[in-house]
Amino acid sequence: MSTVQVSSGPAQTSSMVLSSSIGKKLFMAATGLFMSLFVLGHLVGNLQIFLGQDQLNTYAQALKDLPALTWSVRTVMFICLVLHVWRGIQLYFENRASRPVRYHVNATVQASLASRTMIFTGIGIFLYVVYHLLHYTFIVTNPQYAGLHDALGRHDVYSMVVLGFQNGWISAVYVLAMLCLCYHLTHAIPSFFQTLGLNNDKTRLRFDIIGWLIATVIFIGYTMIPVAVLLKLVILPEGGM
Repeated sequence: MSTVQVSSGPAQTSSMVLSSSIGKKLFMAATGLFMSLFVLGHLVGNLQIFLGQDQLNTYAQALKDLPALTWSVRTVMFICLVLHVWRGIQLYFENRASRPVRYHVNATVQASLASRTMIFTGIGIFLYVVYHLLHYTFIVTNPQYAGLHDALGRHDVYSMVVLGFQNGWISAVYVLAMLCLCYHLTHAIPSFFQTLGLNNDKTRLRFDIIGWLIATVIFIGYTMIPVAVLLKLVILPEGGM
């Protein structure tokens, strides 16, 4: 009696690859890379607050005038974030389930604190993004921001940011979220290179340093904004507080 072998098609092969361990890691690397690029681009935009009200509002208006592009990027970024967190949680519990009990102590000793807390910093970042969208994008938590306009009639994003960060609690939550993000990146960036097969005994230290450098630059770049507001280095137009 002969056995009929059914060859798998492209769709089935793709599904098998994505469900495999390396497929999951590649998915995490791809979504993580996209979000990291978004974070860097967002930082460049945010830092324009130091160039004054007109510059930041001009930048914000330019984005508003390209709604299709802006919301496409935001939507893809948020979908990547949700899938990245969900897949990360899955990998976390799969790794815990497959790890032999006798190796638990050794694995814990060898693993860095950043790698062991990835699931927690990841969830923290996700929760903050939700709050950040409600705060500054959809203006739900502070609806009074919707009525802010500059002399040219544009939505006054500059004043909105300053007013937001004048609240010490909001600034503290923001800084804590950036700490979670950047600590997450110190492990995520070297892991990205490892997934691509580039991280080995000779290059590990180099990629670890790159990860810390990028994370530090991002942390300083983002947190200097609320710090500058709290120190009154960045103030409302005409010195208003």
